[in-house]
Amino acid sequence: MTERPNYILFITDQQRFDHLGCNGHPVLQTPNIDAMAAQGVNYDRFYVASPVCMPNRASLMTCRMPSSHGVRSLGVPLAHDNVTFVELMRAAGYDTALIGKSHLQNVSKFPVQVDPPEHREGFDAPPEDLAQAIRSDLDSDDYQYERQHYWQQDNPKVPLPFYGFDHYDSVMRHGTMNGGDYEQWLRREAPEVLPLRGRKDQFPHDYTCPQAIRTKIPEELYSTSYIADQASAWIKAREGNPKPFFLMVSFPDPHHPFNPPGKYWDMYRPEEMPLPSVYGENDWEPPEYVKIAERDRAKDPSMGQAAGYSVAVSAREAQEARALTCGMITMVDDAIGKVRAAADAADVSRNTVQIFTSDHGDHLGEHRLLFKGAEQYDSLTHVPFIWADPKGAQNERKPDLAQTHDIGTTILEHAKIEPSIGMQGQIMSVAGGRGRDAAHIQYETQRTQEAFGPRPRVHTIVHDRWRLSMYLGKCQNELFDMNADPDELVNLWGSKAHVAVKADLIERLAELEIAVSDRVPLPTAQA
Repeated sequence: MTERPNYILFITDQQRFDHLGCNGHPVLQTPNIDAMAAQGVNYDRFYVASPVCMPNRASLMTCRMPSSHGVRSLGVPLAHDNVTFVELMRAAGYDTALIGKSHLQNVSKFPVQVDPPEHREGFDAPPEDLAQAIRSDLDSDDYQYERQHYWQQDNPKVPLPFYGFDHYDSVMRHGTMNGGDYEQWLRREAPEVLPLRGRKDQFPHDYTCPQAIRTKIPEELYSTSYIADQASAWIKAREGNPKPFFLMVSFPDPHHPFNPPGKYWDMYRPEEMPLPSVYGENDWEPPEYVKIAERDRAKDPSMGQAAGYSVAVSAREAQEARALTCGMITMVDDAIGKVRAAADAADVSRNTVQIFTSDHGDHLGEHRLLFKGAEQYDSLTHVPFIWADPKGAQNERKPDLAQTHDIGTTILEHAKIEPSIGMQGQIMSVAGGRGRDAAHIQYETQRTQEAFGPRPRVHTIVHDRWRLSMYLGKCQNELFDMNADPDELVNLWGSKAHVAVKADLIERLAELEIAVSDRVPLPTAQA
């Protein structure tokens, strides 16, 4: 019998496509990820299924779009009735492990921001169990394992398997306030550093960008190092094990807050960072959501310190955020190098496919914004993807379009495991597939945002040279020519010269929406 391949999937959080040395960044050093790219295939046009964490990570696991797996926005746990590609690998005999961030369930109990309908006088209001069109138990004990309060009890354990993973070493949230198994480890091994976490007790610095924190947490105790150590130990512990394995190594960085520890804080200078072209544009007419962000920030310069969605930033703040992001990415790169070295030492690299990607991007000053939001700019939706198969192509770049929910489908095909009925990912070219002619992106949030209206929904198509986005709400729809206008500054939606292009793209988007309409559960009889 042919030896079955192993897989290590490295995934970062909030890392855009152009923030890798091998993808053309002029300053950032990522030698280990660059080496992975040189040993495999690097995709130039890889897009997310959704530009926020939970929906896109659920798409990774299920090989389905958000409208199908149900995690349409942040705040919706991935229901256990979804089958994951990891479950299929486990059923086929693979050892499966997740070390790091999952974010398939809620991490907090913040109040829901969906307003209930107003009940009209003289009408009977539905009882609580009938208030939603679909009955749901997503607030039950089965979906509490990533919430902060769960980890405050004595000796918390997550029942296994967890979405198909037989081993789960959890790191929740971001910055230095990470929870889960990592926090439990800190409490055992280095309780003296617990008071050093967060913004309150940090080293002094002169950075002004939102959420820049010069942490006192030592490099070796930071979550990135912990994940690398645990992943390396897991690989070493299974030496001699004949079973194939799938290992997902998931880093919470380079997500904000921007707090690279130790040497990584000083590794890059803001002055070295490329400045987004928009800061030099005097005649650019910003869309309404940028105008509102700039107005709100002018009223309250401190608002970005707690923001999780897009905020307006100055040119200097953008460069500072980029420098600190690069520090976090280089630390992740060093961690990946450690895991790769562990695979070499265990003599499994010769039969292990190593994969690198991110769950979404960050504006980092593009369009004078920071973080992420309902905007569909390339800086949020376009992420790296590298596939390094020791038995496959090397040092190759692919112009093919592909997406996050294609990853699991491609791994299954490569491992010779049949997918479940209803999985929507396409087989990528690295596993013999034809890929896509268009990328399809879905976004939804429960938050009301002034520029977008209540609970905005945005659906996007990237096809050929074009990006078209349709906003349900009051925001203007968008059409950009990515070849002529790579910075996406000229919205062609109202252009008479582009009426035919727009019509063709809307028709293709409609086809994509029909294609991901659910076909499961299957009929139980012929009616």
